[in-house]
Amino acid sequence: MPDQDVRLQHLKLWLDEQLPALFTAQGLGAVPPATLTAASSDASFRRYFRWEGAGRTFIVMDAPPPQENCKPFVDIADLLSKSGINVPKIYAEDLVRGFLLLNDLGRKTFLDVINEENADQLFADALDALLSYQQLPMDAPLPSYDVALLRRELELFPEWYVSRHLGIQMDAAQVALWQQASDRLIDSALAQPKVLVHRDYMPRNLMLSEPNPGVLDFQDAVYGPVTYDVTCLFKDAFLSWPEERVHGWLNQYWLAAGKLGIPVHSEFEDFLRASDLMGVQRHLKVIGIFARICHRDGKPRYLADVPRFFAYIEAVMARRPELSELGELLASLR
Repeated sequence: MPDQDVRLQHLKLWLDEQLPALFTAQGLGAVPPATLTAASSDASFRRYFRWEGAGRTFIVMDAPPPQENCKPFVDIADLLSKSGINVPKIYAEDLVRGFLLLNDLGRKTFLDVINEENADQLFADALDALLSYQQLPMDAPLPSYDVALLRRELELFPEWYVSRHLGIQMDAAQVALWQQASDRLIDSALAQPKVLVHRDYMPRNLMLSEPNPGVLDFQDAVYGPVTYDVTCLFKDAFLSWPEERVHGWLNQYWLAAGKLGIPVHSEFEDFLRASDLMGVQRHLKVIGIFARICHRDGKPRYLADVPRFFAYIEAVMARRPELSELGELLASLR
């Protein structure tokens, strides 16, 4: 990765310029000797490093332009922090080069620590944060989850999974089934009340932190369907829960949201149906994204979680006859 190594050198030089002023501002004295180690990377082009010296730590984001744009991260961090959400504080930024210096929200994600015993408490904390930002007024200049965005996401499935990964060109009948299924999912999403949507609100992006949780990876936030984030939280890419437990957590969210005036459906069954169909839209999109990450970006490991998404979809199709066209299409692709 020679290009990234050059970026890392630039990042270190930039950091050497930023830290003295930060240490002075915080009354910490001189910058101590420190190490810079990889903290994490994700499915995008972003990388994170942990600066560590004399018992202090910071996180440094490397988001290379033109693939990544730091400005939405900065803007939405500011927006979320106003509602009391624990998001990274931004100590220094270079938007042109794609460098950010952030506080450290911790070393463990919910995904690292969640289990059957602590899940109720961790998800209660996650729901409190979700409910907080869903109460924000929708007056920030964020995109809307409109028909074009929903369709663009869905089309990742036939383009990258069916065509590129499976090597199948759909015939006219299959294309017609796909269009009917897509239209139904899009109509359901657009019919829902709108709130601020994180778009990747799941245990991997929630840090065990104080206050809990620390929320990451919010830079793609939009205004969109009220069921999106809560469905994403419990139907995760990397772990699955028993249906009856998910049902209980969804009910817990629905009751709390209603009391706070968040515009959820007045009947729980209508909310559940909307959540089911929203989940299927997301699962099809993510299957397409994972295939794209494999074939375009050379990261095949994400494909290992594709069966989990098909299992979510199968469970919903079994109880939602309105998805019969999707069932017929998927059966024809096997």
